Order: sequence, then structure tokens, then C-alpha cells
Amino acid sequence: MFDLELERTADWISINGYSKVAVQLPEGLKLRATEIADALNASTGAEIIILGRPCYGACDFFENYKSVADALVHYGHSTMPSLGKDPDILFVEARAEVALAESFADFVNVLPEKVGVLASIQYIGLIPDAVRVMEAAGKEVHVSAGDTRIMYPGQVLGCNCSTAEAVADSVEAFLFLGEGNFHPLAAAFGAEKKLFVYNPVTGESRNIDEIKDRILRKRFAAITVASEAENFVIIVSNKIGQNRMTEAERIKDVIRSAGKKAYILVLDEITPEALIHYRVDAFVNTACPRIAMDESARFNKPMLTIPEAEIVFGLRDWSDYRFDAIRE
Repeated sequence: MFDLELERTADWISINGYSKVAVQLPEGLKLRATEIADALNASTGAEIIILGRPCYGACDFFENYKSVADALVHYGHSTMPSLGKDPDILFVEARAEVALAESFADFVNVLPEKVGVLASIQYIGLIPDAVRVMEAAGKEVHVSAGDTRIMYPGQVLGCNCSTAEAVADSVEAFLFLGEGNFHPLAAAFGAEKKLFVYNPVTGESRNIDEIKDRILRKRFAAITVASEAENFVIIVSNKIGQNRMTEAERIKDVIRSAGKKAYILVLDEITPEALIHYRVDAFVNTACPRIAMDESARFNKPMLTIPEAEIVFGLRDWSDYRFDAIRE
């Protein structure tokens, strides 16, 4: 279902003469790790090292790959331009090998006149086809480039919806091509427009208003509890594309100015097990927003995003709630 580009990858390994190559995969592709290793080894003769560490995005590529190999093949994500280009790293996007279903033409009829189109990386190649169908149905369609964290027009990351924000004033709603909730929720919160999701694999369509409202209620509860906290741990990720020490220092100063205690904690993997030993009342997460938005129930203390901490300390009103985003 996903294009692993094994021939292109093998050519890249052979042309550059790598003898040992590390392969990094997101959780959903790890079932194919040994298959990929066997294919690349057979084609190139290179030793393939499988990296078992978790992988959440291009922000999380294994920066220290030279300690185990000559080169790195990172699967499942696109290059993040703001992080620069390393000639010894190859990003294989693993795009979905799927076409828009016939149901898409009928679904387009429920959309308003002016629509922005967005997608996750696996389905970014479907945007031109979606635009053609929508324009044939009389829709005014907008697809925009994002900031330097974004590789393709219309692409949305869980931490960045700048492609949506760029055209928000020109559209009545957004259409997201993809699966799951995290990426479309980033756009729904960031651009503050109605958002429809179309799953190219199943042909199913939906909007996420109910999910958005449910998350907002949970976030309000976390903010309310954290408002009574006396001491906070501010979490900083040491992953190359998630490290926001400057923001952590700013929030630390805000908390201490309010007469509360604040501590900065640097972590690689932010898990309940990693935090259970710290005797504090609440956490502020400056790393991937998914940790607070999707996984907060796993932690034994309130887990706030940066904008939510700003609400707690009076820098932002609840009416001005914002999804946390990493900008470039």
C-alpha cells in the first residue's frame, strides 16, 4: 500500500558507496523492517542496521546515525527544509499507493464554494487530482505553501498548519486528505475554519467538530487543575526538530514571576515512566503537541501546551485558545 521506493533507495546507496546504512522507520512501518533490510542488502551488499528507537516525524530523525552507520534512510516522512540537508540522509516518504475513490465526486457536493485543500505526506500526491475534481464541480480551491518546516504546498504536520493559515481568510472550509485526527485537528484549531476529512483508503468522509469539542473540554479541565498548581516541570525535547529551549526559558520566567516554582527537564522520550519520579503539580510540554493533545490521559498530572500555560498565567484568554505549533 505504501511505496517504499526500494529501487531508488538501493541506487542511492550504491552510487554513494555506503557499506553500512541505518534504517529508521515509524511505528506503522516497523513490521516491514526486515523485509526492507533484506531487499536493500540483496541489491547493494551493504549491511543494513535497523534502528529500533521510536520515530514520530522528520523532526525526530536519528541525528547521531554516524555512530552506527555511514548513512541514514528515514522512512515515512518528508524532509523538513528548516533542518538543512545532509547528503548522507535519504528521506523516503512512503506515499500511499491509492487513488481517489469514485465517492469523492459525490462528497465534493457537500463542501462550501471556497475550499482549501490539505493533506498528510502519504496523500500529498492526491491534491492535484482532488483540485481537478473540485474545480470541475464549480468550487474555488486554494492550496498554499507553508513555512520552512513544510516541504510541499498543502502539507500539514501535527505541529504546523502554516499551509492552512496562509489561505484561511480566502476559504470557508478546509478539506483534509488523510487518516486519523491529529493532523486535521492541528489545521482545525490553527486556521479556525470548519474542516472536513476524506479518507482516500476507505472513501469515508466526516467532519471533526465533535472531536474538536471533546478535546477542548478535556483541555479546559487540564487548565483548570493546573491553575491551582504551585510547581511545574517544563519539558524540553532533545530531538533535533522539537527542541524549543528558548520557549521553555520564557515560560519558566513567566511561572516564576507569578511566585510559583518551575524546573526545566530535558528528555528524549516523554513517557509516564520518565516523569513519574518528579514531585510537581503540573507539566508544561514544549515538545511535540501530540503529547498533551493525544496522550494527556496517560500522565498522572496535568500536561499543558505552551498556549495553555499562557492561559493559566493570564497571558492569554480562554477565548483566544490556540493549538500549539512549532514555527520556522
